[in-house]
Amino acid sequence: MADKVIVITGANGGLGRALAQRFAADGEKVVLLGRSLEKVQEVASSIGANAMAVACEVTSPDSVRAAFAEIAKVHPKIDVLVNNAAIFQPSPIEEASDEHILTGILTNLAGPMLCSRSAIPMLNRGGLIINISSESVDFPFPYLLVYQSTKAGLEQFSKGLHKELEEKGIRVTTVRAGQMMGPGSSANMDPEMGMRFFQACVARGFNPMERGITHYDSTLGLFRYLVDLPADMHIDIATYQARKPD
Repeated sequence: MADKVIVITGANGGLGRALAQRFAADGEKVVLLGRSLEKVQEVASSIGANAMAVACEVTSPDSVRAAFAEIAKVHPKIDVLVNNAAIFQPSPIEEASDEHILTGILTNLAGPMLCSRSAIPMLNRGGLIINISSESVDFPFPYLLVYQSTKAGLEQFSKGLHKELEEKGIRVTTVRAGQMMGPGSSANMDPEMGMRFFQACVARGFNPMERGITHYDSTLGLFRYLVDLPADMHIDIATYQARKPD
């Protein structure tokens, strides 16, 4: 059914932007959340009347509360929250700065908790929260302990939150995503760390580039499917990996 209201964090670029564009093209109302209002406004303007841009720093409880209060002025009820905003920044833990550790935890784990907390009272019965995790939870990538740990925590949060919200008729699904790329993608790593990360992967017996990289657009059908599931169905976790095309 079209004309759902879908809220997407980290929607100024990457997968978040691609999801907003797809859902809006399908006739849904999309709310784009991002740290920079200017950037999400630019994306919303390119989408058109079905898009609303709201500034939101997911690591700040006050910013999250203010963002959802602003959403409620236009959309008192919503159907879907996609917790997409995340920080990916490789580093050996002994070299990780305070900012790296704390920003990773706050963005990747506390952010979805804060956004879910604010969204729950607004979600319609039959609504859905999608938390985007990573294949790194179950794959031996080096230098990603902060990222892996926060994504593992996010998966546990999803499982527990689904149980907590069953009586409200709200479902929670984890999407454990493989490597992706596309317009607006950013790994937040300097060239030197990127090379060290690549070399450490090879030392562990795999070449990240040989595992394939999926384009954002290739994943959109999966999210469309999850959003369209009947209210009497639930998918706990959906996992996909990238592959090299034939």
